[in-house]
Amino acid sequence: MPVTAGKEGVASGKGPKGEILSPEAPSHLPLTSNTKGVLPLAELVPNIGLLPEQTKDFPPVLQQTKGQNLNAPLQQGKDPNSMGPQPAPKQFMQGPGFYKPSKAYKPPTPVFPQNKASKSAAPSIPQAIPAQGSAPTGLSPDQVKKNLAKYGYNELPAEEGKSIWELIIEQFEDLLVRILLLAACISFVLAWFEEGEETVTAFVEPFVILLILIANAVVGVWQERNAESAIEALKEYEPEMGKVYRSDRKSVQMIKAREIVPGDIVEVSVGDKVPADIRLTAIRSTTLRVDQSILTGESVSVIKHTDPVPDLRAVNQDKKNMLFSGTNIAAGKAIGIAVATGVSTEIGKIRDQMAATEQEKTPLQQKLDEFGEQLSKVISLICVAVWMINIGHFNDPVHGGSWIRGAVYYFKIAVALAVAAIPEGLPAVITTCLALGTRRMAKKNAIVRSLPSVETLGCTSVICSDKTGTLTTNQMCVTKMFVIDRIDGDHVELDCFDISGSKYTPEGEVTKLGARVDCGQYDGLVELATICALCNDSSLDYNESKKIYEKVGEATETALCCLVEKMNVFKTNVNNLSKIERANACCSVVKQLMKKNFTLEFSRDRKSMSVYCTPTKGDAGSKMFVKGAPEGVIDRCSYVRVGSTRVPLTGIVKDKIMSVIKEWGCGRDTLRCLALATRDHPLKVEEMNLEDSTKFADYETDLTFVGCVGMLDPPRAAGIRVIMITGDNKGTAVAICRRIGIFGEDEDVTGKAYTGREFDDLPRGEQSEAVCKACCFARVEPSHKSKIVEFLQGYDEITAMTGDGVNDAPALKKAEIGIAMGSGTAVAKSASEMVLADDNFSSIVAAVEEGRAIYNNMKQFIRYLISSNVGEVVCIFLTAALGLPEALIPVQLLWVNLVTDGLPATALGFNPPDLDIMGKPPRSAKEPLISGWLFFRYMAIGGYVGAATVGAAAYWFIYDVEGPGVTYYQLSHFMQCHEENEDFVGIDCEVFEASSPMTMALSVLVTIEMFNALNSLSENQSLLRMPPWSNCWLVAAMTLSMSLHFMILYVDPLPMVFKLTHLNVEQWMVVLKLSFPVILIDEVLKFFARNYLEAKA
Repeated sequence: MPVTAGKEGVASGKGPKGEILSPEAPSHLPLTSNTKGVLPLAELVPNIGLLPEQTKDFPPVLQQTKGQNLNAPLQQGKDPNSMGPQPAPKQFMQGPGFYKPSKAYKPPTPVFPQNKASKSAAPSIPQAIPAQGSAPTGLSPDQVKKNLAKYGYNELPAEEGKSIWELIIEQFEDLLVRILLLAACISFVLAWFEEGEETVTAFVEPFVILLILIANAVVGVWQERNAESAIEALKEYEPEMGKVYRSDRKSVQMIKAREIVPGDIVEVSVGDKVPADIRLTAIRSTTLRVDQSILTGESVSVIKHTDPVPDLRAVNQDKKNMLFSGTNIAAGKAIGIAVATGVSTEIGKIRDQMAATEQEKTPLQQKLDEFGEQLSKVISLICVAVWMINIGHFNDPVHGGSWIRGAVYYFKIAVALAVAAIPEGLPAVITTCLALGTRRMAKKNAIVRSLPSVETLGCTSVICSDKTGTLTTNQMCVTKMFVIDRIDGDHVELDCFDISGSKYTPEGEVTKLGARVDCGQYDGLVELATICALCNDSSLDYNESKKIYEKVGEATETALCCLVEKMNVFKTNVNNLSKIERANACCSVVKQLMKKNFTLEFSRDRKSMSVYCTPTKGDAGSKMFVKGAPEGVIDRCSYVRVGSTRVPLTGIVKDKIMSVIKEWGCGRDTLRCLALATRDHPLKVEEMNLEDSTKFADYETDLTFVGCVGMLDPPRAAGIRVIMITGDNKGTAVAICRRIGIFGEDEDVTGKAYTGREFDDLPRGEQSEAVCKACCFARVEPSHKSKIVEFLQGYDEITAMTGDGVNDAPALKKAEIGIAMGSGTAVAKSASEMVLADDNFSSIVAAVEEGRAIYNNMKQFIRYLISSNVGEVVCIFLTAALGLPEALIPVQLLWVNLVTDGLPATALGFNPPDLDIMGKPPRSAKEPLISGWLFFRYMAIGGYVGAATVGAAAYWFIYDVEGPGVTYYQLSHFMQCHEENEDFVGIDCEVFEASSPMTMALSVLVTIEMFNALNSLSENQSLLRMPPWSNCWLVAAMTLSMSLHFMILYVDPLPMVFKLTHLNVEQWMVVLKLSFPVILIDEVLKFFARNYLEAKA
């Protein structure tokens, strides 16, 4: 079948009877075997190695009937309609891209079982299947219905989301939340029985509690409802339509992709999205290129073919005869059989893996849950204890002698105790702190999608990363090149050059032995630059919004464009050009000197491409410039260029060239090498048959080798413990690990590097050990990544997994921290907790530093809030145990917990990180939120807070000039106060319900918490070394909190709502005297921690 050079160099061709087969004029596949002069479909679709039971759903002409031996050798001369296998017609076998009989025949392997783990890339050597009579080709409507009923629609099922009601219920599953809800309900009931002025105050408390709970529930539900589902994001890879051949039409027909069933004959061409997993049977263009990066992570398009892959366990990257659902056809046209649809496709398996992965709670969430559970038990015990120890007071006169009223009174105290013990402001403060952390991280190009994951980064111990685009910049660049300097007999000298710059920026130096060179002075380099510029369909582009240079086209060719710009062999003045003009300035000069007539496109057989050019000026003849794989190009070279002369290529010269190329390709830098050559005197255009692509290799002969370039995908600096998980082969992966420091230069990697298959072959126990020791996994599939994460989690490692493709999504979702690339797929982003906007590995390190700083700050404000709550609990417990009047009521406690304490706690989140924070190892995920020493400090500080608060209220009753001046005995037995009791003669019993002692107690509590906030600037550093102004936000927050406290004391009607009154100067002095000692107490505790605990550690 002759092939012509069509538009833009895309190959087109003619069928055996002259019909046009090209992208511009797509032909339809002949559908019947009884049409004169047309090939039957059975001959166009060879056997792909299916068992009879596996082909029963296929079109009649593709089915294997009982007794048919497709493994038998080809038998010539048999009737095409007989049961035995037949050779394909010669005209069919001779076309490019179609099957050719193999000399060494191998028996087929059963493949393609629908809805099973298919080994669909390993069929037997293809053979033609005879047509079953003159039956119509393609699936019949009846067969389509049967297959549709059996396998279902070709679509991924939607994720079953939770209902609004289920999400609301989930928000109230926390024990602390339930205790608060119970307290609110009880308070509402009790409020109905209040009388007089207390009615308003009684309803405020339960109303505020419910408001807090509702707000938390609304935020939680909103976050869950708005979370992007990774499974739903997979839908974008499902094409709307597909092209199939069926018996009800005599041409290709366009149908909805969801209606494609296994057995359908599917046609795909450039620009199409593959609608199902398809086994290729015929390629109807020179080459077929597929972009399957979403599924395999391969950054460049892959060349497909129809040859069987004999490896039963081949990974997806190696299944070159398969098209996978959701991938894109980059170039060419082909047909094949749909062998898997819906959830049975490779992308469907990824969907099932994600659906089966449950989101784990972060270490912080687990610790807070444990803390909440412990706190709930303590609260319950204390509440019951307070109520029980006061049973003897239920009948006190103050309750009117009613046991029920006394029980209700102490029940109210128990409720107040619950409100006091629960840090209502903690969730809001944690959320605010994490949100502020995400803003700081966003400035470093780390976009956080899940707030709790911010803190989790702080204890990340392992980062699993694919080298492409994560550990590397994903920007190919030429770092080395050589031309021939001199040949003297058997002695060969090469001129080797190094090129600086690791991105697409067209700036860098070309050096030789460390000295900068003028490339224009080397004839070989001028010709090399010319080939790089002309054998190229890509270019550089300056992105003004991102302020960076980006590739337009293939990464490899863009790297060559960048090299030409750095070489500047014609000394183009680029100094005054804008960045947009600078991008392709030198390449443009080369293209002005030579006119490109046509392109002989790259093909898999010859592994090269070439351009036919003529000079735009002068009488010089035409030239062909060639670039390609070194072994393929050099085999067709007869000469080498030495300076401006042409010298015959000898075996010694060839060996020297190949040895350097091998050294570059397998050495420390693992460069990808391209050979560059010319044909100085090519055939005339009229002598070349451009319609036959098989002749292209003949035209690229008698070549002159010019030079070679080595390209690198530069790595980034690695940090923490990095495990590289890549689809590359093991040799390349290990070489990259050596280059980035994961392995030493001469380190033995036995037991430290595995392929996916080697890993699968290990027993489960050895797999677990391998994950613990290994740092490199090559040739892996999605299931391997998830398994590696699972094993790491078994060792209590906190794992961060990076990725950008659909194939990475299950592991991203399973890891504690999934990190997607900004240039990655929507599926990967949806499955991850963080997105690197600049695809930069260093952004992960910056995020880890931020996570550690946030955790340290969170420990400080949690310590601050908990010590405050302990103080409130001690206060209420002491008043109940000592029989004193209420010092604080629930509505006041809520105000303190939510507002006055909340502001300084939030400001503590702005504490600067320790200078050596990244010099320390990651903390253990099992490290308790509150250690034994911290608990002791909570109790010590909290004990003083509670005692000082009760003391302030007692001071007013006993010593204050405005107070009643009662004795301690009278104060502690106030419940027995009535007119007939001689112990309370001359005392108005209503004075024990005065608001002044509550105001004193609340003012001491608020002021003492402001001083305690200063203590929390550092866990162990003295205030003398870390003064208050080291965190200006904290000073501002303290000022605002005190202003709000003054507001509820002096601005009507707030004093009535909070049951407070004004304080005079003398009373404020007492408040300060009782509050300040908390600083002295904490300084003593810090001194002990610095000099004894840290010294022992």
